[in-house]
Amino acid sequence: MTTVAPRHLRDHCLAPERIDAPLDGAGRYGRMFDLPALQADEAMLHTIGAAGGFCDGGDCKDDSSVEAGWPFFGQYVAHDLTADRSPLREHADIEALRNMRSPRANLESLYGGGPGGSPYLYQRADPAKLLENDGDLPRNQEGLALIGDPRNDVHVFMGQMQVAFIAAHNRLVDRLREDGAREEDVFDEARRSLTWHYQWLIVNELLPGLAGRELIDELLESGTKHFRPDHRPFIPLEFADAAYRYGHSQIRQLYQIQENGPRLPVFPDLIGFGPIDGRRVDWALLFDVPGSAPAQRAKPIDGQLPRSLIELPQAITGAVEEEAYRSLAARDLERGQGTGLPSGEAVARHIGATALTPEEVDLTQFGWHDETPLWLYILREAAVRHDGDRLGEVGGRIVGEVLVGIVSADPESYLALDPEWTPTLAAHADRFGLRDLLVPP
Repeated sequence: MTTVAPRHLRDHCLAPERIDAPLDGAGRYGRMFDLPALQADEAMLHTIGAAGGFCDGGDCKDDSSVEAGWPFFGQYVAHDLTADRSPLREHADIEALRNMRSPRANLESLYGGGPGGSPYLYQRADPAKLLENDGDLPRNQEGLALIGDPRNDVHVFMGQMQVAFIAAHNRLVDRLREDGAREEDVFDEARRSLTWHYQWLIVNELLPGLAGRELIDELLESGTKHFRPDHRPFIPLEFADAAYRYGHSQIRQLYQIQENGPRLPVFPDLIGFGPIDGRRVDWALLFDVPGSAPAQRAKPIDGQLPRSLIELPQAITGAVEEEAYRSLAARDLERGQGTGLPSGEAVARHIGATALTPEEVDLTQFGWHDETPLWLYILREAAVRHDGDRLGEVGGRIVGEVLVGIVSADPESYLALDPEWTPTLAAHADRFGLRDLLVPP
């Protein structure tokens, strides 16, 4: 059976950060830097990004030191930040609902509007708990997932991560009841607890590994320098259309998702939008878990994408007018051009970073002699400065400031209410990590 992505979601399968809304007065999207747009040759962008171009990594057999599951958690966060639905809460006034449209890392893509606003996500007999479905996402008779954000069913890794978050919430509900919590408080307390665990993972595990512990400590202590959302956070285009697309270059060509199972590409073999069937993910194969063999590693962040993303199937892209648009890399480059992003070198100069040389960017072999599109610059910076294991000064600064800034600005976050809070869910070792949420001890 061939699964076809719904038409309105095809562009989101590995590019959930795509901006579909215009810049507007509501403050949802904006700019981080006041810099001129890079004027690049569009045909050259397509050449670099399409099959046979610079970004075509083929089988991409090199490994980084990063566990293979991290880019999928990054995508999960992206879906949460860009969720369009405002949570419906009893007795909330119009201004409160309007403010909730500001981007937050609050698991809106998991909870939707809560038991009152999105009852189809919850168990009828026990509405404090989310629906479960024997290791798959809950689905209707058409096979469509019953979840707060349909993008969390785009491939099996995203769907299985959502399943793990559902199970974690329900475990917290059980624990609260065992501890004697009032029934009317159980859902809200479980939601708050899981959201704080999730935010803690972003701040204390995702970001230090991605942007460096020193930078994140600086941001937590001194605040952001360039991301200035004032009273309402927004999503900078430099983040959404460049820096936070770093994960596209971390995707492996082949994944083993079950012990002794075959090695498969994300597309087309692991596409979502339908029942999981025999494709459940053993997360111990993607994250290091004590007592298990070392997990698979992500591909280095280097500006190249695997064949499965350079030659996307029509089930993902739909009909395209130009063959280059089969490539996610070409789409990323085109997106940055379309939203008028500055060059990577311009951002480096602006923030006081040491800019890459043309030899380090390494595009001259393809006839490129201009400054570098921001998305590709950030990937090359990671490769040159950190062997593809993490982002460099430009990419790390953008991602770190935006994510720390958004969590810090959320008046309900753990950083705002209890910055010394630490996770309470069980851990395989002394310190809680994402692996403990995905593979409970």
